[in-house]
Amino acid sequence: MRVAVITESFLPHVDGVTNSVCRVLEHLRHRGHEALVIAPAAGTRTPAAYPDVYAGAPVLRVPSVPLPGYPAFRVATPWPRLVGVLAGFRPDVVHLAAPAGLGAQSAFAAWRLGLPSVAVYQTDFAGFAARYGLAQAERSIWRWVAAVHRLAGRTLAPSWPAVDMLLRQGVHRVARWTRGVDLERFHPRHRDPALRRGLAPGGEVLVGYVGRLAREKRMHLLDAVQDIPGTRLVVVGDGPLRPALQRKLPRAAFMGFRSGTELATIFASLDVFVHTGSHETFCQAAQEAKASGVPVVAPAAGGLLDVVDDGHTGLHFTPDSPAALADRVAALVADTGRRTAMGLAARQSVSGCGWSAIGDELIGHYQDVRGLRTGHTSGVALRSRAVLARRTAHCHRSADRAGTCHDEDGSTR
Repeated sequence: MRVAVITESFLPHVDGVTNSVCRVLEHLRHRGHEALVIAPAAGTRTPAAYPDVYAGAPVLRVPSVPLPGYPAFRVATPWPRLVGVLAGFRPDVVHLAAPAGLGAQSAFAAWRLGLPSVAVYQTDFAGFAARYGLAQAERSIWRWVAAVHRLAGRTLAPSWPAVDMLLRQGVHRVARWTRGVDLERFHPRHRDPALRRGLAPGGEVLVGYVGRLAREKRMHLLDAVQDIPGTRLVVVGDGPLRPALQRKLPRAAFMGFRSGTELATIFASLDVFVHTGSHETFCQAAQEAKASGVPVVAPAAGGLLDVVDDGHTGLHFTPDSPAALADRVAALVADTGRRTAMGLAARQSVSGCGWSAIGDELIGHYQDVRGLRTGHTSGVALRSRAVLARRTAHCHRSADRAGTCHDEDGSTR
């Protein structure tokens, strides 16, 4: 297959969208498919961080401008060449990663050219708008998001709460496509006693956050965690809030942006992983923590309802409640046996979530949207809203434990 991958975010900017797009491109190459990447241009050009080719796929850069208030993130500007580029590449399917500005242009271009497309819903733009004091714009943003996704042959959402939200906004061709995790890189065996001694010389329990340091992540909640006796808070990542957070959390260890084996070692060396944001459509960092054998404490909201099985692979807390977060973390800090049991369960829960299986599932969706033009599909079925509503509660729990959800006829998906 020839796949045009159009993404709102790509290297050198690293976030959840970039990471998942990179894994998709690697899998497409592994399976012998041809890809083209279209992404916003970065502000600076360094060959290592700003590749012209990734995983064998040429990377075509679109003019962009910095996002106000977050200049490290670039937003594509309207690009008149887009229709011509897609027509020239002649893709079998167009993959729209977290479509917004560039993705909206591309969804319309694919529709105009009669090209099958798959839109991957990854970012809760409307929820973020509310967090940034733009609550009045939330409804308008949802109308925009829904209009873009309705142009696609299929929308893929990473969790059942995200699926349900899209259905309620009038996006009906929706399927659940979760995220994979590198089960070799993120593994309990990478736990590093020397790193632990450096971070916790008094034998403190290490409680860590990994992710972007930005307002929508609700990181002020970590203030309640740093005061729990017998703990050391570890913060990994970078972003516009870092200076303010370092002032607010003077006893925390700020490690900056880390990746690769360094990041995997940090994950495995934690005792508890904490996530504070309540507008996640999934939360890849929480899944990487689980793969590392670390229990997760996260808000009972959004995609984290899928990712964390409350009482089994971690604990949920009431969103935006510092007291509830501190209570859940303190409960695990005080109970080594419970932490250990949850860590083992967390690792087991992702045993079937390697990127190879998840990538093959994505290719099945590609084949489906191609088949819609001929009346033949690969069998990755869409569910009606009524059926989804009956099963959502069950899937929140069983999908985390087994990686699958059972249909009424006994089959799995």
